[in-house]
Amino acid sequence: MRGIRLVVIFAISVFTISSAKAQFATGADIVSSYVWRGIPQETTKGVPNIQPYVSFTTGGLTLGSWASSSFLGNVKEVDIYTTYAFSSQFAVTFTDYNWGFTKSYFDYGTTTDHIYEATLAYTGTEKFPISASINTMFAGNDKSLTDAKQAFTTYIELGYQVTPLVKVFAGGVLGGSSNYATTSAGVTNVGIKVSKSIAITDKFSLPVYGILGANPYSGGAFFVAGFTL
Repeated sequence: MRGIRLVVIFAISVFTISSAKAQFATGADIVSSYVWRGIPQETTKGVPNIQPYVSFTTGGLTLGSWASSSFLGNVKEVDIYTTYAFSSQFAVTFTDYNWGFTKSYFDYGTTTDHIYEATLAYTGTEKFPISASINTMFAGNDKSLTDAKQAFTTYIELGYQVTPLVKVFAGGVLGGSSNYATTSAGVTNVGIKVSKSIAITDKFSLPVYGILGANPYSGGAFFVAGFTL
């Protein structure tokens, strides 16, 4: 199986809708450490990462790329994603993850480093501020712990927007997964995120945030501070 080549899909989609009204965006987060769904992404603790992104949006369709790189060079990740928003609350996303880099980025064979995931997300409303997402790795480097078959690892997360700047969340994986460092189902990610905008000048404010969380499955805890450029 050669996988689903989202790089090609991305290029074809941009070409197809190039005549439509579009919006480009770019930016970057600087974080004190990189924790993904409760899983620290490097063995050296407390190392800052820069996490740039670029996106292209037309109508309900967004094409983009997100990456992370450790200041020490221990972490390298380059992801590509496609999101379609059916409404302001519901969206589906297909993501091509790559954080392995043991092979060529363009190796899409049976031993590829790429992991392909489908996400269905609900963002909630002002009167019902509960969000939910279900995320399933459906192809690529997500294999069963007992054999070489596709694992279809699934992560589910629920969130509650306490205030516009405060959110609590809880998420977990439905089975054993090498990508989540689990051997069975369990809660891997609970915490609270608090955001704030700090005025630097009359015309510029810096968005900052802090995330206090824990991984009940592993018994770990983390605090991530970040700001967005």
